[in-house]
Amino acid sequence: MADERPPSGEIFGVPYNFERPSLGRMLSAYWQPDEEMLVKKPFGVGYTLNLANWRSWVALAVVAALLVQENRGEDESYGDEEEEPVEVIVD
Repeated sequence: MADERPPSGEIFGVPYNFERPSLGRMLSAYWQPDEEMLVKKPFGVGYTLNLANWRSWVALAVVAALLVQENRGEDESYGDEEEEPVEVIVD
């Protein structure tokens, strides 16, 4: 009673591939000039960015800008002077 599941396919429209990855397949999966922004992952479940598509580079630039902005906000020290307690009046 061997379980004969295919190493690649789709479940609920989401692709999966558990075949042993090769270097050529890994490199070609991330660079597909004739495809859209998202392509099937070479190993695992789901999609990944197609680096041959300009939209992928825009998405990466936006993520990088958000990370830089987040790190810059943590570096700035707010409240260098002593903070006074705040009185809150509730009716």
